[in-house]
Amino acid sequence: MMQRPFRPEEYSLKETTPHLGGAAAGDKLTTTYDLVEQMQYLYVRVVKAKELPAKDLTGSCDPYVEVKLGNYKGTTRHFEKKTNPEWNQVFAFSKERIQASVVEIIVKDKDFVKDDYIGRVMFDLNEVPKRVPPDSPLAPQWYRLEERNGHKVKGELMLAVWMGTQADEAFPEAWHSDAASIPGDGLASIRSKVYLTPKLWYLRVNVIEAQDLIPNDKTRYPEVYVKAMLGNQALRTRVSPGRTLNPMWNEDLMFVAAEPFEEHLILSVEDRIAPGKDDVIGRTVISLQHVARRLDHKLLNSQWYNLEKHVMVDGEQRKETKFSSRIHLRICLEGGYHVLDESTHYSSDLRPTAKQLWKHNIGVLELGILTAQGLLPMKTKDGRGTTDPYCVAKYGQKWVRTRTIIDSFTPKWNEQYTWEVHDPCTVITIGVFDNCHLNGGEKANGARDTRIGKVRIRLSTLETDRVYTHSYPLIVLTPAGVKKMGEVQLAVRFTCSSLLNMMTLYSQPLLPKMHYIHPLSVIQVDNLRRQATNIVSTRLSRAEPPLRKEIVEYMLDVDSHMWSMRKSKANFFRIMGVLSPLIAVARWFDQICHWRNPLTTILIHVLFVILVLYPELILPTIFLYLFLIGVWYYRWRSRQPPHMDTRLSHAETAHPDELDEEFDTFPTSRPPDIVRMRYDRLRSVAGRIQTVVGDLATQGERLQSLLSWRDPRATALFVTFCFIAAIVLYVTPFRVVVFLAGLYTLRHPRFRHKMPSVPLNFFRRLPARTDSML
Repeated sequence: MMQRPFRPEEYSLKETTPHLGGAAAGDKLTTTYDLVEQMQYLYVRVVKAKELPAKDLTGSCDPYVEVKLGNYKGTTRHFEKKTNPEWNQVFAFSKERIQASVVEIIVKDKDFVKDDYIGRVMFDLNEVPKRVPPDSPLAPQWYRLEERNGHKVKGELMLAVWMGTQADEAFPEAWHSDAASIPGDGLASIRSKVYLTPKLWYLRVNVIEAQDLIPNDKTRYPEVYVKAMLGNQALRTRVSPGRTLNPMWNEDLMFVAAEPFEEHLILSVEDRIAPGKDDVIGRTVISLQHVARRLDHKLLNSQWYNLEKHVMVDGEQRKETKFSSRIHLRICLEGGYHVLDESTHYSSDLRPTAKQLWKHNIGVLELGILTAQGLLPMKTKDGRGTTDPYCVAKYGQKWVRTRTIIDSFTPKWNEQYTWEVHDPCTVITIGVFDNCHLNGGEKANGARDTRIGKVRIRLSTLETDRVYTHSYPLIVLTPAGVKKMGEVQLAVRFTCSSLLNMMTLYSQPLLPKMHYIHPLSVIQVDNLRRQATNIVSTRLSRAEPPLRKEIVEYMLDVDSHMWSMRKSKANFFRIMGVLSPLIAVARWFDQICHWRNPLTTILIHVLFVILVLYPELILPTIFLYLFLIGVWYYRWRSRQPPHMDTRLSHAETAHPDELDEEFDTFPTSRPPDIVRMRYDRLRSVAGRIQTVVGDLATQGERLQSLLSWRDPRATALFVTFCFIAAIVLYVTPFRVVVFLAGLYTLRHPRFRHKMPSVPLNFFRRLPARTDSML
């Protein structure tokens, strides 16, 4: 494969100057849509008709309405044998594509051979009034129907016709001239929609003990364990150490449950008779509706549950009545944890499950999804390449999906959405997809919507109250290498309600305190995240129209922890990038020692002598230097939000064999069984190593971001702290500082808290370059 020349500008962010708000002279500016360009539409609302004349031989009328504007034609549904029909349908015609000066609304009678003409109403487009929200909707009026020659006929039609923008309330549900070619069952999949993530809980099942078990095989001591199932999640305890009829476990099993609770928790006590052969001693079914919810780490009351036994009688399962075995459980829904359904590097929400523990929002995030340029053809239709693009954005519990623009490589969405922000150290994800379900979901034969690319923006890297308008490259990695699929143009604004509240958040823990008081293990977190993403993708794919599984998994980065040689290499070079300043300092010091520049060496000697004679100047000097470096770097702070970086991700230089390995199935598709087993083991182990290496790189990059102004508020806090620390340490005797620091470090455990300290909380909130990783 011939390597393409690397062109950095192709993958760079471009600043744009769209005409946001789009208020022309004399127009009222609408504040709800001030981050997008205004798009003009002609709206026609067909409400109802009355006293329509009968056209059929049977003396009945099967009316429908046809709205014609040039080459575009929209029709309402028809009614059987009704002279006073009610439609209440809205038609929207894009002003960009209007080539006529008159809109014609025709009432027709549905017939087998040829539809009969009843009458029409016409409007000159120059006379149509304008409507801008928040004006109330235009009141519809009755209009007399007329023949083509202008004579009035029997019957009236109630209509409202106006010029408006995409901010109009009628816009989302209107029939669009752009989608005239789409059949009725595909219309639902092209409209813009808002989805909500189901409310997720961690379910903790503490299996304590069982009593009076009656094993089927009474000739041996039972090897008993408890198996718990919730939907498609199944966990089991270890085998009870004491082989007795009153076994004890005292073991926690954790599940993810979603409201509304559709599945029951099923617990079965089983006896391991032989390897691979288990005998059910008894089972109990628990409804989650009645399970207690806790907000903190205080223990709830445990409860005894009767174990039921089912026996087979004539091929049917029947419950055995005389059965006295019991199981002792402590079950609760944990409201104090945040249920992780995203990769922790790109979390958009960190609030606990229970609403009682939520704090007030600290601001608002507004996103204008404007246009895309240069999209590539994603599928073939009628012998030519075509793309039907739409956008999905996810932040917090709210997902938004724009309308699908039919057959366009330069779509214009111009849709605006708003989210409440509870933490600035969160990330919004915007993905662009190709709609493959325009003929209705059932007829698509298992088609999957294709990924075009995605963008991630970390809110803490944005200045408040500034509108960022950039064109973001849409980059995907394919088995053939990195590929630019086009660009998406966004307008982003992060508005903060209280700067003080936001600054104090930098000293707060990133996750709810239950994660620190009762931490979950790494393996538990991974398993629970997998279950959470499964639940979210299943629930959203059941919405109408569905937000499909492949979309949700791509937005949530489900496969981000999979092994890849390219990612490992990229993380290694990230670590080298972090360590390179230390190496540069070591080389500089080596030059000082070898008197390469005598003047610099003499100055260093003078500084060294001063610091030895006056040790109290050491710390103030260090903090003063850090303060000066931070101020010096302010002029080179980033003016753009982060974007996908192909060079950082080593996507441009990846070897074809490495890409083949990255896109290989898991488990591998290589034929020999032994190779498959070893290869999968290697990949899973290497995947964990890769995550650890990435986390190390993240810590180093957070250190760098202390002074880089990547997160302007965090750097401002740190620089201010350095300045104050320099002054305080200057006036405080050095010995006192060392003494107090030593006492604090060696303090008694009674004075230590399980919660992380303020500096640690601040450090964990600093941005790393993970946002820019492909």
